[in-house]
Amino acid sequence: MSLTARQVTRQRRARALRRTWADFRRRPTGLFGLALLVAFGLAALLAPVITDVADLRVTTAPGGVLEPPSGEFLLGTDDSGRPVLTLLVWGARISLLVGLLSTAISVGIGALVGLLSGFLDGWPSRVLFRLTEWFLVIPFLPLAIVLATVLGRSLLNIAVVIGVTSWPATALLIRSQTLSIKERPYLERARVLGAGRWHQMTRHVLPNVMPMIFANTTLTVAIAILSETTLSFLGLGDPTRVSWGSMLQDAFDVGAMTTGAWWFIVPPGICVVLVVLSFTLVGQALEEIFDPRLRRRR
Repeated sequence: MSLTARQVTRQRRARALRRTWADFRRRPTGLFGLALLVAFGLAALLAPVITDVADLRVTTAPGGVLEPPSGEFLLGTDDSGRPVLTLLVWGARISLLVGLLSTAISVGIGALVGLLSGFLDGWPSRVLFRLTEWFLVIPFLPLAIVLATVLGRSLLNIAVVIGVTSWPATALLIRSQTLSIKERPYLERARVLGAGRWHQMTRHVLPNVMPMIFANTTLTVAIAILSETTLSFLGLGDPTRVSWGSMLQDAFDVGAMTTGAWWFIVPPGICVVLVVLSFTLVGQALEEIFDPRLRRRR
C-alpha cells in the first residue's frame, strides 16, 4: 500500500524525533538537567496535593515568626509564620509560568523578526535589522523596570515586559540561520519553479530553522526565570502571588541573613539556581544535537 505525502512526512518526523532522543540520552548533563526540570514541574503541578493552600494566607499561618527548620516545618517559616516549603512549591508555579509565557513571547517575536529580516530584501530587511540592534544595545534592566512600572504589577505584565525586552538575541540567531539557508540550492530551485516568498519561508526556511529555535527556547527560559526573579526582588512582581523572587524580597526586607534566618533566603535562591542550570544544560545538549559544527567537536 502506497503512503500519502502526509504519512511519509509524519514517518520522517517520527524517525527524526527518535534520533534526537537517542542523541540526547548520550549526554549525561542534558539528562541531569531534564530530571531536574521534571522534578520542579511535578512539584509545581502537584502543589495543591502536597501542600495546604491555606498555609499561604497570613491569617491562617500555622507557625511562628521565622521558626528554624524542624520536624513540623522542614524548611522553617517566614516572617508571617508560613512554611517556607509551601512557599517554595507554590512559588515554583509562578516562576515557571512567567518564565514559559515570557519565553513564548520572546521567541515568537525574535523568530518572526529574524526570519523576515533574513529572508526579505531591501529596506524592510534593513529596518528590522536596525530595530533589532536598537533593542540589543538598550540595557535590559532599566528598560524592564520602566515598562513594568508603566504597565503595572501583574503576572501577565511581567511576562510581557520580559518577552518584549529579551527577543533581540533570538532574532539575530534566526536571521543568521535564515541568511545561510537562503543561499542553498534547493531554495533556488523552488524560486525557479515559481514558489512565492510565503511558500519559501513556511515550507523551506522555517522547518530548517525550527531545531535552532527549539534549542534557543530552552536557553531563553532560563534567562526569563532569572529576569522574573530579579523584577520580583525589586518589588515589581505581582504582590498577590508568591514567587521565588518575592520570597527573596521578603527575606531581604526582614534582614534574614543578618538575623540568622538563613532558611528563609537560601532555599529560594538554590531553587532559582537549579532551575536556571537545568534549562541551560538541556539547551546546551539540544544545541549540540542540532548544530553540526558543535557535533563535530565532540
